[in-house]
Amino acid sequence: MARWAPDSRERLRAAALELFEERGFAATTVPDIVERAGLTKRTFFRHFSDKREVFFGDDEIPTIATRMLADAPAGVPPMALLSEGLQKLAAERFEPRRHEMRAARQIIDAEPALRERDLRKQADLRVAVEDGFLRRGEDPLTARVLAGITVETIQTAIEAWLADERGALLTDHIEAVLAQMRAVLASDPG
Repeated sequence: MARWAPDSRERLRAAALELFEERGFAATTVPDIVERAGLTKRTFFRHFSDKREVFFGDDEIPTIATRMLADAPAGVPPMALLSEGLQKLAAERFEPRRHEMRAARQIIDAEPALRERDLRKQADLRVAVEDGFLRRGEDPLTARVLAGITVETIQTAIEAWLADERGALLTDHIEAVLAQMRAVLASDPG
């Protein structure tokens, strides 16, 4: 086996997910993961700081959000930018990984330490989006609201998408969540 196997990160991730499903997160060790993947502990720690990072280690979503907001043309309305960004993210980043994400979500939901890490990643995204809208000239309250809408939309849409047995696209779920938010806000007389 090549010392620097180009697919080692994905092999480690696949082995970890298999073992987490078979044995549970707590009962799976890093030595178990590397043995299943046919790699070394050193290789594991080159890619992940610990076994929780198998789920979260390459979470580039805040960085992607920051770049999307910075690169968007001036004058695009904030909600249009939010919707377009979520649609693009869903199509490019999440849609191809539905099966993997469904298995990972079940493991994350069952493990308190993973749920805590997941909330931290959501908070990181909220900060990145808020900062991005502030840089685009939005006032602090608007930037904060847009960040909250972004995180809630993607989380709610992903949950519905992963539970959807009909096979609807994540982009469809994002549109449904945004439409429901608009309807609820429009119906509030206060």
